[in-house]
Amino acid sequence: MLPRIGRNLGVSRPWPWMRRRLLADRQRLGRWGQRQAERTLTRRGCRTIARNWSAACGELDLVVCETDGTLVFVEVKTRRSEDFAPAEAAVNTKKQRKIARTAKRFLTQYNLSDRPLRFDVVTVILPPYGAPCITHYPAAFVP
Repeated sequence: MLPRIGRNLGVSRPWPWMRRRLLADRQRLGRWGQRQAERTLTRRGCRTIARNWSAACGELDLVVCETDGTLVFVEVKTRRSEDFAPAEAAVNTKKQRKIARTAKRFLTQYNLSDRPLRFDVVTVILPPYGAPCITHYPAAFVP
C-alpha cells in the first residue's frame, strides 16, 4: 500500500448541474480532476512547471516544482468511483516506464538533469453524491 497524504483538502463540491455534465463526459471529468489536483498541489506550496506536456514517447499530466527545488512528475487519475479497482492501480509497471521515459525526455529538453526528482500519483474521485476525494501519493514509484 502506498503512503497517502490528505483527503478532501479544500476541494469545492461542483454544483449539481456541473456534476452531471462531468460524470457524463470522461474527457471533461479528466480535465476537471487535473485542475483539482493542480490546485491541491499549489496549496501545498508547489509551483506548476508544465501541464499536459507531450513528446513522441508519452505525456506528462503535471510537472511541478516543490519549494526545495525537487521536480515532481505527477500522474493524475480521475474516476467516478473505485468500485472495480482503486484508481492508483491504473499506474501499473508499463505506465510507470512510459512516464519515466517521458520524464527523461523532459529533463533532457530543458537541461534539468541535475535536479532532484520524484514521481507522484494523485487520484481524484468524484462520486455521484458527496464531496470529491483527492488523495496524493508522494513518491508513488521509483523508475
